[in-house]
Amino acid sequence: MKKAVIITGKLVQDHEFIYPYYRLKEEGYEVDVAVNDGKEVNGQIGTRIIPTLDFDSMIKRDFDLILLPGGAKCMEYLRQDKRVIDFIAKSHANGKVISSICHAAQLLISAKIVKGRKISGYYSLKDDIENAGAIYTDEPAVIDSRIITTAHYKDLGPWMRATINAVS
Repeated sequence: MKKAVIITGKLVQDHEFIYPYYRLKEEGYEVDVAVNDGKEVNGQIGTRIIPTLDFDSMIKRDFDLILLPGGAKCMEYLRQDKRVIDFIAKSHANGKVISSICHAAQLLISAKIVKGRKISGYYSLKDDIENAGAIYTDEPAVIDSRIITTAHYKDLGPWMRATINAVS
């Protein structure tokens, strides 16, 4: 069984969490949800996010897929957590598929894994992505090696299709 972890926190963009969670379940993945202290949080519009792991437990496990939903405020908190950034960088170095949407591109930037790659993220992050040495690309699913990105939840379908295909 393939294993995925969705790394998130308070004020995640609800759509960007819910759709990938159930889409991965539908594909037969074992899906863990990692939140800082392992306590329930709420998305921007009130979705209850019930974690299965805290970050300390997450970093001790191995996953086939690391999935990063967005939400501007959520990402501002997460990118300050060294455990999350180091986990993303280590997972990338170990050849794992990392998939991000919207503001989660900030985590890829902080993990320093975007230089020279085609990356998408929310439109307001274009300068940040380019300043990190990446090539900003606005397509429904941007695939560069084992990093899959998209800018907006309007492209959840193509992005998740590309994500699932990358792990297969």
